[in-house]
Amino acid sequence: MDIFKKCYDWKEADEVRASGLYPYFHKLESRQDTEVIMEGRRRIMLGSNNYLGLTICPEVVEAGVKAIEKYGTGCSGSRFLNGTLDLHLELEAEIAQFLGKEAALTFGTGFQSNAGIISALVGMHDYVICDRENHASIYAGCQLSFGKLLRFKHNDMADLAACLDRVPDDCGALVVVDGVFSMGGDVVNLPEVVRIAKAHGARIMVDDAHGLGVLGKGGRGTAYHYGLENEVDIFMGTFSKSLASLGGYLAGNAKVVDYVRHHSRPFIFSASLPPANAAVALAALRHLEAHPELPERLRAISEYARKGFKARGIRIRESALGLPTPIIPLYTYTSQATFLAVREVFKRGVYVNPVLPPATPEGEALLRTSYMATHRESQLDEAIDVIAGVMKELPS
Repeated sequence: MDIFKKCYDWKEADEVRASGLYPYFHKLESRQDTEVIMEGRRRIMLGSNNYLGLTICPEVVEAGVKAIEKYGTGCSGSRFLNGTLDLHLELEAEIAQFLGKEAALTFGTGFQSNAGIISALVGMHDYVICDRENHASIYAGCQLSFGKLLRFKHNDMADLAACLDRVPDDCGALVVVDGVFSMGGDVVNLPEVVRIAKAHGARIMVDDAHGLGVLGKGGRGTAYHYGLENEVDIFMGTFSKSLASLGGYLAGNAKVVDYVRHHSRPFIFSASLPPANAAVALAALRHLEAHPELPERLRAISEYARKGFKARGIRIRESALGLPTPIIPLYTYTSQATFLAVREVFKRGVYVNPVLPPATPEGEALLRTSYMATHRESQLDEAIDVIAGVMKELPS
């Protein structure tokens, strides 16, 4: 049988395109900002992870330009061989210092980071325990490892304990959780994760892709929000969100970082982070350090949006722990309603992200809206009016 048969037989995307409701791959024609030009028209951007708005910060942009002028466009090799720049080492040192860890290691993407960290650390006789709503890259790392995967119900601490009870005493265990969950915007119950994991002798890894620049002292992330930075063994994060670049990192104990550096196949067998990306991430990190008020502004603008939706009678998905983040999901329930809402909102000048099963449970499809510290209240008023008008027009 032709291996491509499944490709030719798959009709779902064609059917949605034919209906005029296909919501993906819109052409962006401007910088990633609070307003963009998308397919020839102005749209208010409520679908970006550019949480601090640093993609257009002049000093951050300038750092990328200067890096290309100095180092060229790429390294053309693995970090293991010819691909380690002084920029990479400088970035790693400053990430480690910012997060209060002994060492750090950078990867080409956030996805590659999770795949590379977990697959290096979780061996044949080890267990990795994951929240069911963890990011897909975490599950890719689990699949790439030789260990056994156990999943617990989302933020269900009793189920986490039950999973850890199944780990044999002579096996290693790594508990991996998102700090801020990317679709729902809720925050992990980290105090209980730490308590339960420590009681079972397990190590803890927090994916803070959506927590860095958002939560904690100076935007240092979820663990700092809870005062548990010394209890989390591994911080993973990305440069593609608050730090306005591309790439990812591991921060932790120096021996652990060095082990991953020498055993992670996704790290060893990939070309290194391009100079401009490293320089931009470093400049954005320094800007965040110099402007600790940015996460506070982000929280204020996110709370403004929450209140705006509630005032207009729109149901939002609240964080289970009541911790506000810049991710605000709006229930549309069905895939059809979601496609309709996204199309109409887009027509009226606002961009949001559709989230459908299996990314959500059946019957809980939603619009994922996300916010930037650089949004103006007037922009949000305009966008929320548009969204509220569309939501109230949807068939019940």
